[in-house]
Amino acid sequence: MMLFAALALSLHLSPVLPPAPNRQPQLAAGKAITALVFGSGESIWFSRSSDQGATWSPPSKIADLPKLLLGRHRGPRVVVSGETLLVSAAPAGGDLLCWRSTDAGRTWSKPAAINDQPTSAREGLQAMAADAQGRVAAAWLDDRAPGGKRLYGAFSSDAGATWSKNTLLYESPSGSICQCCHPSLVALGRGEFAVMWRNVIEGSRDLYTLRIRDRKPVSAAMKLGTGTWKLDACPMDGGGLALDRGRIVSAWRREHDIYLSAAGKPEIHIGEGQDVALAAGAGGPYAIWRSAQGIVARLPGSAAVTTLSRTGASPAVAAWPDGAVLAAWEENGSIAIRRLDRSGRGN
Repeated sequence: MMLFAALALSLHLSPVLPPAPNRQPQLAAGKAITALVFGSGESIWFSRSSDQGATWSPPSKIADLPKLLLGRHRGPRVVVSGETLLVSAAPAGGDLLCWRSTDAGRTWSKPAAINDQPTSAREGLQAMAADAQGRVAAAWLDDRAPGGKRLYGAFSSDAGATWSKNTLLYESPSGSICQCCHPSLVALGRGEFAVMWRNVIEGSRDLYTLRIRDRKPVSAAMKLGTGTWKLDACPMDGGGLALDRGRIVSAWRREHDIYLSAAGKPEIHIGEGQDVALAAGAGGPYAIWRSAQGIVARLPGSAAVTTLSRTGASPAVAAWPDGAVLAAWEENGSIAIRRLDRSGRGN
């Protein structure tokens, strides 16, 4: 099989369906495989690496999905659970669907609906997280009840072969959580997860987190940050979660600013921009976002911002079990991929 090699700092996967661009990359990293998914037109595409991003397989189509939702953090998600790959996506007005592969992405199952109320996940704003023992969580903005959006979840203990009944994770006392901001999930170990979403309470649109165990919330919803964002609109920007040496860390936007927050510690202002993604690698958290200067990153051990690309959008980031970190983003219709060290250089 022909492989794409990283001959420069960034590798680029050219548009698979010209003139349609490759959009909304997402990454997942396991011990033996690194997975990249993205959308193009009305199709979901997949590429894999077995050498930590040095080379990649040619993109292959997972499925055609009419009216595939892409843009503003919609689009496919991917997780690695042991030797199983799971990809989730949603069509406009439809269900949250999941595809499963047990042969490193060479073949995929037929799609299974994660939401058990038809069309309730039609917004397409969703997240997945998994551990190596086959425990998987999905969360999404749900429309099954009148009056506003609520945060729902579903869980699997067999690497996505079956899914639980849906669970209401959170509903706002003001009637609706933020209507167009994606949630984030991270696996904490021993079957526990943390979820983050943008809330709406009395006109404030701030980020909140809670912990989930045994398929239900086990903590109160906790607001992130000391400030608040009064906004009568949706910023369409949800942030990212990661587990850094046993503690939950988050990155998120408030107004025009990006903040990094660790549980029990004050927030840190790290720059201006939007669309921040987060992973915890060797030495600490890697935050990557879109700014006026392009795709930029704040890396462990430095308060400076490193520019990865002068153009681009929709950054994603993932960390391997050994702590190495990989970033991807949209760039001129292609997907740019770059492995990072702590200086921001490709390696």
